[in-house]
Amino acid sequence: MKFLEGMAFLLAFQLVGEVVSRLFHLPVPGPVLGMILLFVFLLLFRKVPVALSSAVEPLLNNLSLLFVPAGAGVILHLKRIGSEWFPLVTSLFLSTLFGMAVTALLMHWVLKWQHRRGRV
Repeated sequence: MKFLEGMAFLLAFQLVGEVVSRLFHLPVPGPVLGMILLFVFLLLFRKVPVALSSAVEPLLNNLSLLFVPAGAGVILHLKRIGSEWFPLVTSLFLSTLFGMAVTALLMHWVLKWQHRRGRV
């Protein structure tokens, strides 16, 4: 029963995100807003409810299955990807470099901050 409560919890946040996204005509998808709201809720609550934990664990254990539709979509559009490979490879390469640079700068900042507080 806890699993169903947890799934209802997740779906409620997704619904709220969808409503907010459509109500304010935001360019962000509703499920993304829902996850942001869930994150804020968990930060404020400071612990994960048991029902939510019991719903999330099976989802995480089977996370690889959630990538099957994306893989099927890639195969479906393989011809288009072949014709537009250069912009795709370029954007993937640049976004990876950007992500690595941001992560390195953030890690540098966190280590300096911890060093000043005497934690390292």
